[in-house]
Parts: sequence; structure tokens; C-alpha cells
Amino acid sequence: MSYRWIVTDLDGTLVDRSLRMVPRSRAALHRFRQDGGQVVIATGRSRESAAPYYAELELTGPAILLNGAQVCDLSTGEVLLDRRLSTSAWVGVSRLLDDLPEEAAGVAFVGGRAYRVAESVLLDAYAARDGLTIEPVTSWDDLPTGGVSKAMVICASSMVAGGVAGRAALPGVTTLVSEPTYVELLPAGTDKGTALTWLARHCQVPLDEVAAVGDNPNDIPMFAVAGLAAAVYGGHPDACAAATVVVGRCDEGAVADVVSHIGALA
Repeated sequence: MSYRWIVTDLDGTLVDRSLRMVPRSRAALHRFRQDGGQVVIATGRSRESAAPYYAELELTGPAILLNGAQVCDLSTGEVLLDRRLSTSAWVGVSRLLDDLPEEAAGVAFVGGRAYRVAESVLLDAYAARDGLTIEPVTSWDDLPTGGVSKAMVICASSMVAGGVAGRAALPGVTTLVSEPTYVELLPAGTDKGTALTWLARHCQVPLDEVAAVGDNPNDIPMFAVAGLAAAVYGGHPDACAAATVVVGRCDEGAVADVVSHIGALA
């Protein structure tokens, strides 16, 4: 089997916990592209947050952002797919964000920009970690109706995140826990798998010629549609169970292992 695309998650997959791209994986993706393959980033990050890694890889072409709510060519700024919470779904989400416990804080994304209502050390740490600017607004009502791509709740612990996720089964909303302390609220039917399916069809690339690699449950939907699904060793057990193959650790070059694996299959 020949694979034309490698679709890779960032955090915990291509990028280690110190937020550095693993050199061995970067070099392997460079070789894959030199041999005619295409690399697609698939991440929960926004345009602003994903752009430095996209540039480091010297990519051109589309990236899957906001866990599938957007597909954007970061080299040109062209937005290819842009899904938004419906007006009624946003009403439910904004009420949830207004009623969070003290150990949690909300952020909403409108296209490529992020917004907050409350000051929070949790949001400050999240913004610093992801290289993200979060703009203040007086109220969630200040955001455009039908304009929110996704909302996130940053929690102080996985226990808090579990409680928030339990309250987030809202009409018109897909809820996922993308990291142990991150609860994401997306337009219904939105995930990395639906975005990858759309993008592959848009680019006329058969899904069985796509290799996907990730480490968390939010990567499982793209595992379900890709021809090859590779999970990072030490990743979430559910992701490992859903994968075709489990490769090495992120910091040892998990994505490079995928490049080697598909080379051996060619």
C-alpha cells in the first residue's frame, strides 16, 4: 500500500510536552515530502497557535484546526471549511460557560480569534502554553450570533473536567475531552474524522491512502476513516485500542516511526 498523506496530531504526537517538535519526526516528515507525500496537521489548536509548527515544517496546503471545525491553508490564509455552532447551540454553550465552577474557565473561538469573559490563571496558563492571544469581552453576548467555531473549558483537574463534560450534553453540540483537563464544545458532527473525510474528498485523495497518527481520544475519529491509524505509545488507552498500529513514544520520534512503517509497506 502506498500512502500519499500523513495526517498528524501535534501535542503529544509530533510535539513533545515541552512544546518542541521532535527533531527525528520533523526530519522524517521532510523526507516524506521530498518523496512526493503530503503532510497535514490535524489539531485542536487555532490558526494562531498552530502556525509556528506549520512554518517549522515548511508546509503548504491545508491544516485541520479546532478539532475539525476549520480547515485552513495556513500558507495563504484561505479558509476551506468553517463550521460554526448554531444559534440555539451557542445559547446552551454560553449558559454553560456562565455557570462554571471556580476551578474552570471558558474560552470561545470565532474563526481565528479567541475570546474570554473572565480573568483566570487557568486561561493565562493555557494561552501561554499554546502561544495564543485571548481577547476580553464583557459578555458572551458580545460574540456574533452563529459565529462561534468552538468553545473550550480549561479545568484545574481531570475530576473537574469530568464534571463539566457530564453537564455538556447539549443539543447541537459535540462534546469531547481532548486533554485530561480540556473539555471542547463543537458544532454537532464535528471532529477530526469528519474534517479529514471532507478534506480528502475535496482534494480527491482516497482515504485508504491516508495514514493518521495521534495520541488522544479526539484522534479516534480520524483513525476510523484513515487507511492506516497509528497511535503513540503511552497515549490514551482508547486511542491505542482504536489504532491499526502502536508506534514509539512522542519524544523518541513516533511520527518518524510512522514514516518508516509506511515505507516498509510500500
